[in-house]
Amino acid sequence: MARYIAQRLLQIILTFFLFLALSYMLLEAMPGDFSQLFLQDPKLTLAQREAIAASLGLNRPPHERFFRYIGSFLRGDLGVSFQYYPRPVVDVILERAPRTLMLFISSTVVSFYVGFFVGKLLAWRRGRVLEYITTVGGVTLYTVFTPWFGLLMIWLFAFTLDWFPIGKFITPRLWRDAPVEANVVFNRMLLTALVVSIVLLTWFILTRRIDTRRRRVVHWGGMGLGLAVVVGIWGASGLGPYALNILHHLMLPVLTLTLISFAGTMLLTRNSMLETLREDYITTARAKGLPEKVIRDKHAARNAMLPVVTSLVFSLAFALSGGVITEGVFSWPGMGEVLLTSAVVQDIPMMMGALIFTAIFALLAHLVVDILYAFLDPRIRYG
Repeated sequence: MARYIAQRLLQIILTFFLFLALSYMLLEAMPGDFSQLFLQDPKLTLAQREAIAASLGLNRPPHERFFRYIGSFLRGDLGVSFQYYPRPVVDVILERAPRTLMLFISSTVVSFYVGFFVGKLLAWRRGRVLEYITTVGGVTLYTVFTPWFGLLMIWLFAFTLDWFPIGKFITPRLWRDAPVEANVVFNRMLLTALVVSIVLLTWFILTRRIDTRRRRVVHWGGMGLGLAVVVGIWGASGLGPYALNILHHLMLPVLTLTLISFAGTMLLTRNSMLETLREDYITTARAKGLPEKVIRDKHAARNAMLPVVTSLVFSLAFALSGGVITEGVFSWPGMGEVLLTSAVVQDIPMMMGALIFTAIFALLAHLVVDILYAFLDPRIRYG
C-alpha cells in the first residue's frame, strides 16, 4: 500500500504541474487584460494606464509572466489579486473558501445520506408504486434548471412564508456589534463540524460489534450527547447567536442543493444495489437464514457503496469551484462569486489561485477514493 501511495503521489505532482501550465496558458490566451478596465475612465491618462499595467506585470511577455508565476508558486506565493489589490490571493481564498466549503459540504453530505438511504430502500423494495413516484420526482429535481428552482425556493420559503432570509450569509444588524468577524465564526463552525465528525465516526467504529438493537441506542445516545456538548460549548463562548444566524442563512441554500442533487446518489445507489443483489454471496446469506435487514445493510449495501463513495468524494473535491450559479442566486459570497468576477475582469492571479486549490482537492480526492476502495472492498489489494 505504501509503495502504491508513493507512486500515486508522484503521478499527482506531475498531473498538477501539467494542469498548472495549461490553465495559465489558456487564461493568458484571453484577449485583453485587467488594465483595460480603466479605458473608460476619463480621469486616467494613457501614461497612467500603462503605469498600472507595468505595476501589475502585464507589460511583460506571456512566457516571462508564466515562469515568474511558477517561481513565485514554488516559493508559496500565489501573487496579488488585481481586483482586490493589494490583498494576496491566498488571503482572499482563505476568506471565501470556508463559506463555499460550509455550503457545499453540508449540502453534499446531506444529499448523500438521503440519496443513499432512499436508493437502498428502492432497490430492496423494487416494483412498488413508491419507487416510480420517488424516481420520477428525483429525476425531475435532478434535471431542473438550477437558477429557476433557486429563485422559486426563495420566493416560496423566504419571501412568501418568511421562514428564511432572502439572501446573503449574515444579518448586518445582528453583526454590527459582534465581538469577532464573521470569518472567525465560520472557521470555528467548520472546525467544530470536523471534530464532531471524527469523534462520531470513531464512536461508530468502536461500537459496531454491539448487538444490533443496543447499537442503535448507543449510536443515537452518542449523537445526542455530542450535540449537547456542542450546544453547551457554543453557548458558553457567547458566539451561539452568531453561529445560529449563519445556520439560518445556510438552511435554504442547503435545502435547495439537497433537493437538486440527492437524486443522483439515489439512482446510483439503486442501480448498484440491484447489481449487488444478483451476486452469489447474497443468495448464500439468505440460505444461511440471516435476517433480511442484515443482508441488505451489511452485505448488499456495503458493496453497493463503492461507486456512491466515489461520487461523494469527487463532489466534495469540486466544492470550491461548483458554486458559481448557486452562490449567485442566493447572494452567497464564496469562491463561486470570486471565480465569476475574476473571469469577467481577467484577474489572472485570482483565477489561478482558485483553480489551484480546486485541482489540489480533485487530485487528492482520486487518491482518497483509491484508498477507500481497499477498505470497502476486501477483494481489492494494492501491491
